[in-house]
Amino acid sequence: MCCSPEGAGLDDEAVARTLYDLAGAEDDRRFSPYCWRVKMALAHKGLTYETVPWRFTEKDVIAFSSSTVVPVLVDGERVVTDSWAICQYLESAYPDSPPLAECAQAWALALFIRQWTERTLASAMLRIILPDIYAVVHPKDREYFRASREARIGTTLEAFAADRPAHLAHLKKVLDPLRATLATMPFLSGGSPGLADYVVFGPFQWARCTSPVQLLGVDDPIHAWRERMLSLFGGLAARAPGFPTLSPEDYP
Repeated sequence: MCCSPEGAGLDDEAVARTLYDLAGAEDDRRFSPYCWRVKMALAHKGLTYETVPWRFTEKDVIAFSSSTVVPVLVDGERVVTDSWAICQYLESAYPDSPPLAECAQAWALALFIRQWTERTLASAMLRIILPDIYAVVHPKDREYFRASREARIGTTLEAFAADRPAHLAHLKKVLDPLRATLATMPFLSGGSPGLADYVVFGPFQWARCTSPVQLLGVDDPIHAWRERMLSLFGGLAARAPGFPTLSPEDYP
């Protein structure tokens, strides 16, 4: 799959970029929050790339990178792993394209956002969507996914996500600082999107691509922000197969 960003300065360089991107049962169901972080960053920078659908059990396919997980970016002769490291690489390798964060202080703040997102936000979402993720992974990945995740959480996928209303109530509290912030500005980065937005957007896209559960009310400022994020770069994220972001009763 070839991705050409819209809305940013387009890439004029004849550099072959390949992103190994987590896929589900269908090749185009791309649901990794970390891969989405990188895809939004690439689009922000105006860089074109090809994606390769990758599954959890295809460790051999990315063995060349010395990583066992994606994203893996191949940029010409350079191989970069880990979503945060890839974003840092893109910023340094392409200084003439739009910056992901405007200055060192903005990068430091984005690092805090990253830690909150990965340690608090994603954990709260996982209690809600974990069985739904299992349902969309490729059949060849399901045994591995169940065994590895149940070893990690110490119970079954189903028991971990039981009492979904309680987990949704907890997520609502976790989101309070984000909600209050986005009630005052269109993006976490201010008037236009940046790295902090792409970091937080990753888990929301993860949920949208895997689960029918509605995490946000239509009147929630985060819902409006997510719709703005989905529409960026010619609807890059909105085009990804996923579940509706509105309940049937919310449609006009």
